[in-house]
Amino acid sequence: MTDSEIEYVPFGALNPTEWLDVLNDGNLRRHLVEHPLFGPESIQQWLNEKSEIDTLPGCRIRAVMIGGRLAGWCGIQPDEYGYEIAIVLCSAFWGIGITIFKDMMAWAKEMRHGQLVFHLLDSRPEYKSLRKLACNIHTTELMGRAFTSYVIEVDKWQR
Repeated sequence: MTDSEIEYVPFGALNPTEWLDVLNDGNLRRHLVEHPLFGPESIQQWLNEKSEIDTLPGCRIRAVMIGGRLAGWCGIQPDEYGYEIAIVLCSAFWGIGITIFKDMMAWAKEMRHGQLVFHLLDSRPEYKSLRKLACNIHTTELMGRAFTSYVIEVDKWQR
């Protein structure tokens, strides 16, 4: 898989039902805060919420298409610490997350963010590469679950 196969597409460019298989993927859901499976109504509500966030200053939310196939989504969105980076991919595409992360850090530089927080649910292993990048690492409780939160200074990011 090459970087040129990755496309970042606004949510509105896709049919809402295309999201159901991706966001209801059992392997993916193991690493997300527990919530009911998406159906036609709840997926539309979720897409509307993410599309609204995409309109906010300093935010960018995109569907991730790999080789013409919906792989998940990524985004820079507000959180209680400023802005967070999110990468949510179905398990078939987990290996491409590093490339997406690098692209998003370029977005963050373009938007002149000072820092971003990358929250990973406690079900995820520690990532040595994130530990090296982070200026601060702490545990955060969000929605009743523990996350390892990596604070990354955008200005010091080197692609």
